[in-house]
Amino acid sequence: MNKNTQNIQHNEYHKLSLSERIGYGLGDFAQNLVFGTVGGFLALYLTTVNAIGTAAAGFIFLFVRIVNVFWDPMVGTFVDRYTFKKGKYRPWLLIAGIPMIILAAMLFVPIPAIRGSVPIAFITYFLLDLIYSVVNIPYGSLNASLTRDPESVDKITTTRMMLANIANLLVYTLFPMFVQMAAPLDRTPKDTGFFGLKLNMGTYTDASASHAWFGVYMVYMVLGAVALFFCYRLTKERVVATAEQSAEVKAFDLFVELKNNKPLVILGFFFMLAFTFMFFMNTVNGFFNQYTVNHSDWMGAVGLIASIPGIAFPVFWPKLKKIFGKKGFFHFFLGMFVVGEILTWIWSLDGMHDSLFLAYLSTFIKQWGLTSATGFMWALVPEVVSYGELKSGKRNAAIINAIMGLFFKIGFTLGGAVPLWFLAAFGFDGNAAKQTASALSGINITAIWIPAALAVVSMIVMALYPLSDKDVVDINKQLDASRAKAKVR
Repeated sequence: MNKNTQNIQHNEYHKLSLSERIGYGLGDFAQNLVFGTVGGFLALYLTTVNAIGTAAAGFIFLFVRIVNVFWDPMVGTFVDRYTFKKGKYRPWLLIAGIPMIILAAMLFVPIPAIRGSVPIAFITYFLLDLIYSVVNIPYGSLNASLTRDPESVDKITTTRMMLANIANLLVYTLFPMFVQMAAPLDRTPKDTGFFGLKLNMGTYTDASASHAWFGVYMVYMVLGAVALFFCYRLTKERVVATAEQSAEVKAFDLFVELKNNKPLVILGFFFMLAFTFMFFMNTVNGFFNQYTVNHSDWMGAVGLIASIPGIAFPVFWPKLKKIFGKKGFFHFFLGMFVVGEILTWIWSLDGMHDSLFLAYLSTFIKQWGLTSATGFMWALVPEVVSYGELKSGKRNAAIINAIMGLFFKIGFTLGGAVPLWFLAAFGFDGNAAKQTASALSGINITAIWIPAALAVVSMIVMALYPLSDKDVVDINKQLDASRAKAKVR
């Protein structure tokens, strides 16, 4: 091994410290607080508290995502071409992160004059989505620039997913509970489903709860801003494109990657399907708890139990990958998700709504499968970036993350818009205290059966993924040799 290769391995194969892994993971924590709350609850907020029609809300989500098809590649190209004094990717966390947080908060501003205004909701969400790409694409690219050490890549994936799922606990479990506690209408002591704990909780789907939504969300935004700052401070870029490679980046490289990078395309389709069924479920989860099982008061307790796998179990992912293999890992946990959805269906049956044990069990199993499959898939992105560099000679990390972002946002769009159209088609009425049998059927289809079916399709797609762990080692060796030669010249 020559000296150039040794230097490359010393730097680019850096073993990440715990503080570096936590620092990077705080970026996921921040984005989940900001955008996870939007993805999980904006639809419910718009169609109930803000009095916007269900179909109109669906079209808002759809149009904005269509724009992303053109916007994200532009962002990826610019990020790959431009470098700040403080780095290529890290500075965007602050430059775009602050406007992102402000725009997100504006979605829930309780101003009576704009209540029910489709144009205001559309413009605010549209701008938020654009600026979110300018945070998310550099952040995803930063993952591939920290190190090429396979063990560190697996470890950083587990760390970031643990922090992401702590944020999910704050979002999907505690956020609705906090809002209900602050909501003024019908505030009475209610059983939270957590060891007999009762809290004064009001109706959070009424217009009177608008200040409660905004107040709780503002606390989350402050936490998100602090987390983004520490993500910026605690990370360091080591594996980045050379100045020559950056200068050669073109928007057309997106199509080159799609044509030549087969692992990227297959992983992209997996991302799209995974986020589609994830957001299908997340979009309708509030509706399911409010109207199908009539236990919105349990959302905090059930969500708390469901958050355990995503926080406590990611540390076992690398070992489980060795046991099951890369593809077997995904198949096992996607199958677990399907089992959890079947148990959720049993919970939805008449006479089963008040079974707290079934609520715990179904959600725990479902979320264990979901967080594992959709969490560990991020560990595959750096190897796809390296494969693309080997094939094209360009390390287009931001462009590849923009492509992954496109697949993600297609899934986010389908998972956010289509369920609302389903609910509208089945007769859901956001102003009605009780829904028709047809509307309840629509909620079950979108919350249970469509996500389960898409999870099965995702298993088939993952079976086609071509890169084994041995392939990744071989790719890194070839890149080492190529970079060593470039240093000699």
